[in-house]
Amino acid sequence: MSNDFELRKFVAPEFVFGHGACDLAGRYARNYGARKVLVVTDPGIIAAGWTDRVTASLTAARLPYVIFSQVTPNPRAEEVMAGAELYAASGCNVIVAVGGGSPMDCAKGIGIVSTNRRNILEFEGVDQVPIPAPPLICIPTTGGTSADVSQFAIIADRQERVKIAIISKTVVPDVALIDPLTLTTMPPYLMACTGLDALVHAIEAFVSNAHSPMTDLHALEAIRLISSNLIRMITTPTDAGAMSNVMLGSLQAGLAFSNASLGGVHALSHSLGGFLDLPHGECNALLLRHVMDFNLPEAVERYRQVGRALGLDLRGLTTTQQSHALLAEVDRLRSAVGITRTLEQVGVQRSDIPILARKAIKDACMVTNPRRPGIRDIEVIYEEAL
Repeated sequence: MSNDFELRKFVAPEFVFGHGACDLAGRYARNYGARKVLVVTDPGIIAAGWTDRVTASLTAARLPYVIFSQVTPNPRAEEVMAGAELYAASGCNVIVAVGGGSPMDCAKGIGIVSTNRRNILEFEGVDQVPIPAPPLICIPTTGGTSADVSQFAIIADRQERVKIAIISKTVVPDVALIDPLTLTTMPPYLMACTGLDALVHAIEAFVSNAHSPMTDLHALEAIRLISSNLIRMITTPTDAGAMSNVMLGSLQAGLAFSNASLGGVHALSHSLGGFLDLPHGECNALLLRHVMDFNLPEAVERYRQVGRALGLDLRGLTTTQQSHALLAEVDRLRSAVGITRTLEQVGVQRSDIPILARKAIKDACMVTNPRRPGIRDIEVIYEEAL
């Protein structure tokens, strides 16, 4: 019998997708019995006006709130702990996250700490959160991280210079309010980084050794939607159709990776981003083709389907030619959206590589990579990306 029919579970939050979804925050918070709401966001989202849009919805529902916005692009453990203190001191009982992956991951961490009353770094790994968090409403403003539908939270440990992954049903939001119009305020480079992050989510979920028929459906559709719309969204920011398709692709990718997990790209990216405090999507983009090149011998048919979803015509090509065409297309996409730096250009030194590799091999995402690497394999991948 096919491995496709092994036991698999699939979890997803309730989600509302479409223009104006962010205006439903007050209604949902009231439905969850909110007395006072902690709104987790960041200065960029406040400046873009989306935080005000959401708090207006809370005010219309006659719900008091307090804003926590001390969130950096790679949310840190100490930021989570500060947010949890504000949550408790303000008497909150519901959390609303507005922003990209950083505010949403920080909000997830605040929820965990608020009920379990331990440092957020103690929950690293799979199913390590014993007590459910308070109700969480996520409103994404980037087309990439999919934290609004996933059972992942990524938190930076600045003392160890690494990112930890917390994977638990507890951090699946209660509802995601997904409004494609929030993408209109993203700068082009952020569009590129988050869009390629979503593409990596979909590719890694599809080749993951924990994939299933349900995650495959979402992953392949995400690859198709993102690869065919991302360049147009960046070059023609008035194209609402392209914007909506990228946001929909991000949603599909999130449903896929939340349930199939990820792989080597994310394991190496978490190590790299935590070590040098780099943008997560850019790290993924710089590492994607090199991890794919390593994995290809163990997942030829899976990557062939990825190539087709990217729009490649692979008929009549040998396996080697198909692999070259796939890697060339990944390179083309990355260059077309403006991500052209190398690891060396973002600050990686050759002497850093052994440290990065030792951290990457311990990352939870490596467990589901289709090919099991050794330390030297990971070092070579980093070296190739220099």
